[in-house]
Amino acid sequence: MDQRPELVISSLDAERLEALLTSLPDRAFPGKVALEEELARAEIVAPEKMPPDVVSMNSTARFRVASSEEEFTLTLVYPKDSDGSQHKISILAPVGSALLGLSQGNEIEWPKPGGGVLRVRLEEVIDQPERRGEYHR
Repeated sequence: MDQRPELVISSLDAERLEALLTSLPDRAFPGKVALEEELARAEIVAPEKMPPDVVSMNSTARFRVASSEEEFTLTLVYPKDSDGSQHKISILAPVGSALLGLSQGNEIEWPKPGGGVLRVRLEEVIDQPERRGEYHR
């Protein structure tokens, strides 16, 4: 992928994620540096100003695999809410941190089990706490 998509993150999510990252040992998870870099390059907005088509924490989104047209739905969650469900992905998973701040229509490269990558498009943000007026979750 030649250019990373622009990211928008709510100030609430940014504060909570920075506190989470600070609380973890340096080598607690392999994607720590990547998540820190994503937070550093993101546009931070007040939760009330969060665009409705952007993935924030606890958002549910629908994705499409470019090569197969297969669709799947995921909810981006904090580690404490990750229960092993195939429909939830922790922000600490490499793919989880790649989803934060993406806008509808953005495409990312998604690691395939066993190696290689898939091109995945964010088709729709189905549910977003900020869109429901939940600013202090």
